[in-house]
Amino acid sequence: MKITKICCIGAGYVGGPTMAVIAQKCPDIKVTVVDLNEKRIAAWNDANVENIPVYEPGLADVVASARGRNLFFSTEVDKAIDEAQLIFISVNTPTKTYGSGKGMAADLKYIELCARQIARVSKDDKIVVEKSTLPVRTAEAVKSILDNTGNGVQFQILSNPEFLAEGTAVQDLLAPDRVLIGGDNTPEGQKAIQALADVYGQWVPKERILTTNVWSSELSKLTANAFLAQRVSSINALSELCEKTGADVNEVAKAIGMDSRIGPKFLKASVGFGGSCFQKDILNMVYIAKSFGLNEVADYWEQVIIMNDHQKRRFARNIVQTLYNTVADKKIAFLGWAFKKDTNDTRESAAIYVADDLINEQANIAIYDPKVSSQQVLSDLDYLDSRTHEANEKRAVSYDDPYKACHNAHAVAILTEWDEFTQLDWQRIYDNMQKPAFVFDGRNLLDGKRMAEIGFKYQSIGSGPRC
Repeated sequence: MKITKICCIGAGYVGGPTMAVIAQKCPDIKVTVVDLNEKRIAAWNDANVENIPVYEPGLADVVASARGRNLFFSTEVDKAIDEAQLIFISVNTPTKTYGSGKGMAADLKYIELCARQIARVSKDDKIVVEKSTLPVRTAEAVKSILDNTGNGVQFQILSNPEFLAEGTAVQDLLAPDRVLIGGDNTPEGQKAIQALADVYGQWVPKERILTTNVWSSELSKLTANAFLAQRVSSINALSELCEKTGADVNEVAKAIGMDSRIGPKFLKASVGFGGSCFQKDILNMVYIAKSFGLNEVADYWEQVIIMNDHQKRRFARNIVQTLYNTVADKKIAFLGWAFKKDTNDTRESAAIYVADDLINEQANIAIYDPKVSSQQVLSDLDYLDSRTHEANEKRAVSYDDPYKACHNAHAVAILTEWDEFTQLDWQRIYDNMQKPAFVFDGRNLLDGKRMAEIGFKYQSIGSGPRC
């Protein structure tokens, strides 16, 4: 089967960039991205391509190269499903906030709604591809819905998880470490796998396209994120030990990272990991393990989350203790709100939880992030439901200038590793702060020796304070 028409349900952080790259690299394939969110689709179609809703370096150029040629964004979901031979499901699978599995299991209601809509609309055979991160054996449920509620057409279900790192998503799509495709070990299943492999094969080397059964593919995605998050929590656990013993976590990380069996990646101590995947996927794995009675396995992976939460809490607690055990009505400047640099994604960002803890202590938070709006900051705080919207509005104020955010502040906390923060005029910031002027570097971004020379009381993660 040669694929000429693709539909992707979901125009978010995964669906939008992935389909844009497919459209750019496969000009003979019509790619339509659909979403019920009219505002989001309008943003993807904005005449100024810089206004697309997902910020990723290089993404605007990719969208501009294909939009209107063979890349389309639409709210006409049924029409796109009907036309497509291959349908990606790329909708949100958040952690459940209700019922059985609350706080751990993935909420699959959007996946089921997509499956039922595909079954209702489809009049000819389709390949349905799981792009969302899903629990093992979700494909079984999707196939059951499609086969039992459809119009008698044949569906093949594939698992094709994304392995994108936000901030480098375009490069990850253009030159992936691997493309993983899971499908049934039947003649029809193998044909479907080959059809999707041929799409990626237009720019991805054949040896980087890995095929497995569906269940291995689904579990591989959860496992990849669990291993990466585990490394972050491991180095963060050591950072606290370093602070107590006089060791420097950066030196320790460099030493162990030179071991070829370990490697240097994901060994940077910080205030904690965020993003939409790590916590959600580990909690999902914990829930799956518990559902099979594998309590020791569940406890092992849950500790990764416990350590990450501890790192955020102790960062906030250290700010309070260092500022003479009170931050009430003191101005604390936050540089960064996104969960990492080069993205406007704030989901599970450490900044949200640190701010929440400090606001509980009646601190005033002044926020500067080059890509995150004041509305998003307040939405993130409101979601925690710790206090009223009005209280958050009073205590958390966003600025469009880092120097204004830091003006007259008692302390600066660096929560996102934006490159521009290393280029700021820190002498100017120091001159306009309350004294003593504190900097809490939650990303180990700055030169501590230089900051101390300016006059700051500087603290980073995993090493002693510099005065």
